[in-house]
Amino acid sequence: MRIVLGVSGGIAAYKAASLLRLFTENGHDVTVVPTAAALHFVGAPTWSALSGKPVATDVWTSVHEVPHVRIGQGADLVVVAPATADLLARAAHGLADDLLTTTLLTARCPVAFAPAMHTEMWEHPATQANVATLRSRGAHVIDPAVGRLTGQDTGAGRLPEPEQLYAACLAILEGVADTPGAAGLERDLEGRRVVVSAGGTREPLDPVRYLGNRSSGKQGWAVARSAASRGAEVTLVAANVSLPTPDGVRVVPVETTLELQAAVQDAAAGADVVVMAAAPADFRPVTVSDSKIKKSSDPDAGLRVELVENPDIVRGLVQERAARGSGPLIVSFAAETGDADGSVMDHARAKFARKGSDVQVVNEVGRDLTFGQDETTVHVLRRGTDEVLTIGPASKDVVADALWDTVSSMLG
Repeated sequence: MRIVLGVSGGIAAYKAASLLRLFTENGHDVTVVPTAAALHFVGAPTWSALSGKPVATDVWTSVHEVPHVRIGQGADLVVVAPATADLLARAAHGLADDLLTTTLLTARCPVAFAPAMHTEMWEHPATQANVATLRSRGAHVIDPAVGRLTGQDTGAGRLPEPEQLYAACLAILEGVADTPGAAGLERDLEGRRVVVSAGGTREPLDPVRYLGNRSSGKQGWAVARSAASRGAEVTLVAANVSLPTPDGVRVVPVETTLELQAAVQDAAAGADVVVMAAAPADFRPVTVSDSKIKKSSDPDAGLRVELVENPDIVRGLVQERAARGSGPLIVSFAAETGDADGSVMDHARAKFARKGSDVQVVNEVGRDLTFGQDETTVHVLRRGTDEVLTIGPASKDVVADALWDTVSSMLG
């Protein structure tokens, strides 16, 4: 796809460099059109190096190619990130005083704006009127995130993370975003309480060693980040994950499966949705040594560790809900490998029946497959239907947004 990435003069311009990289690494042809003010934050050499194309801000460069007309005419998508209050005002009023605004006037493809500014500027009636005008003309205006802004300020006006913006742009290109301003970042979870678990638990053998797994927590992080962007109050129970805390999300760190179970059960009280994306260890040692276990002088002695089965957290949540007669919608994840007894989906369907969750997300795992990777393919099963929704190969943010589309429709 031919993408035009407009960049206006805000501190969040640095995030647009990561968005550009996501586009180019996924095979899109990108032309960057910054404003003159944007170059005060990120210079032209950076945009040229990442896009592989020369960069201009005015209509006088390469005049013989008529860039102020040709760039917009040839695009499949124009996205402006960040879009400052000034840029939104100029676009809403049809001004054409630089290369970016002339491109916006000539584009006949979908156009998206990702506003980023201080909360007072975003909430000002003039800005909101400009946003309404742009949306009324069919433009997609992606609501800003809530979080840390420049300096000590916190509030609405933060540019969403590049992965979220990329997912939103893909949704527009694929025709998924039905309403102007939605663009894959709807506020359809406003007022909902959501609990997400992420990462892999560790079961200690001694003060140094543990039994664990390869889960990085990236998918659970994406699920929590997407829910927060869609308006939910999110609690993220994180098992041994070293990732930056998503904006607007409360993180509860845990280590073992029993700790994960307790934290999830506590957070699930009054929740609307629980998403169990974590990878809990199925077994834990019966005893834990107080000191580091030493090698034996006999090389043939080996080490025998007695294990006990950990509780099934999802099944426990389902049973608690049944006992109370009400409770959250429960989404389970099934990381499976095929074997002589059945395929990945055979084992996943059996697990789905056994656990009793409302939705199950199935992915095939293994070395260099799913765990720790930035892209994945999942299959979504829903209780009461034989239909299977396959998502991917796609980024984990795209998978997270598609999952919330399914869950939101069940809540609604």
